[in-house]
Amino acid sequence: MQEFLPAIEANAPAEEFQSIPVPESYRAAVVRAEDVGVFEGMPSSDKDPRKTIHIQDVATPELAPDEAYIAVMASAINFNTVWTSIFEPLSTFEFLKRLGRESKWGARHDLPYHVVGSDASGVVIRVGSAVRNWKPGDRVVIHCNYVDDQDHSAHNDSMLAANQRIWGFESNFGGMADLALVKANQIMPKPEHLSWEEAACNALCNSTSYRMLVSKNGADMKQGDNVFIWGATGGIGGYAVQYVLNGGGTPIGVVSSPEKGKLLEALGCEAIIDRKTANYRFWNDEGHQDESEWRRLGKDIRALVGEDPDIVFEHPGRQTMGASVFVAKRGGTIVTCAATSGYMIEYDNRHLWMKLKSIKSSHFANYQEAWEANRLIAKGAIQPTLSAVYPLEGSGEAAYQVHKNFHEGKIGVLCLAGKEGQGIADPEFRDKVGEDRITVFRRLGA
Repeated sequence: MQEFLPAIEANAPAEEFQSIPVPESYRAAVVRAEDVGVFEGMPSSDKDPRKTIHIQDVATPELAPDEAYIAVMASAINFNTVWTSIFEPLSTFEFLKRLGRESKWGARHDLPYHVVGSDASGVVIRVGSAVRNWKPGDRVVIHCNYVDDQDHSAHNDSMLAANQRIWGFESNFGGMADLALVKANQIMPKPEHLSWEEAACNALCNSTSYRMLVSKNGADMKQGDNVFIWGATGGIGGYAVQYVLNGGGTPIGVVSSPEKGKLLEALGCEAIIDRKTANYRFWNDEGHQDESEWRRLGKDIRALVGEDPDIVFEHPGRQTMGASVFVAKRGGTIVTCAATSGYMIEYDNRHLWMKLKSIKSSHFANYQEAWEANRLIAKGAIQPTLSAVYPLEGSGEAAYQVHKNFHEGKIGVLCLAGKEGQGIADPEFRDKVGEDRITVFRRLGA
């Protein structure tokens, strides 16, 4: 794959990329089926991605007519890579086996190794015979909605498709590698004022936050809404704060330290709750939830903004859902996309039904939503949440940092890019947006 770098750096025409042979194998971060039982009997907190993410050469898969090969310059860590690496709640090899049974092309994915990664930026180097809108040499980012067009269920909101998957998690050949295999309908133009690693960190979390808050498929946020955001400096929370501010709402951000509070202030969020200082104990020692603690949180929110939240941006799951349902205003919405603290949820249903609140589920984003979210990045309206960068060889350590919540925002991974800061093709627009805005997480969140 190194042979493609001169053409990438020179922004060469399609013909030059076509003349460079695609290698028979490439370097990738993988988990191996032989390791599936290595953490058996251990609590999740003790499972270590550094023991199961390996860097090795893998065979280049055959290219289907509706697919493209991407020379990956950079990728990023998401929680799904952590889940893959610790084999919970399910081994992702079960997902690959299921995909393998669907078709000849699906069978390529059922392998004893899984190339991980659900974010990427890079350059198209080959396209299949059915690809119309992209050509070799195009500088792109990849979103992770992996879906085809042969099932009727994919033709309204593709996130409702019966065969919807997350690329690099429920499919193989993901983005933490020197080459990635993607469907043409995963490709979007790279925001050219950003470096490769800055562009690579956005698609999954930015699109998720867009759907949760802005899209009619989510909370359909409006001007003046108060939005309570758990993990407001995290991977999706950092984008959520920006969407609320851009949309004329008031974010109430939850953090776990004064340093994270300063990062929120730099984003423009004025209503901040430090949960460590407040020391909320939503669960008591007997394993039951304490409504008085929910009430204390609600009082703290009203002290900041004078009202209950119209929307609660919920993703921790078990630890917080009871409080989230309680603090949402009468008729308000709790929109949830994950359960990083546990997916078996408990809440007091009286506070939901008697006050006409709604719990809205949200999962990633369809192509249109991902495209619009990426467009806002390209317009400089939404900034990357990149806080740290590792080389591909450090993928295990990067995933460990996310697993232990030692990070803010997103952690990037350099693939073919030899160093940080490469790939900026529009420095004038970058200056207009502002270096301090673009790098706020790098400066304050590392």
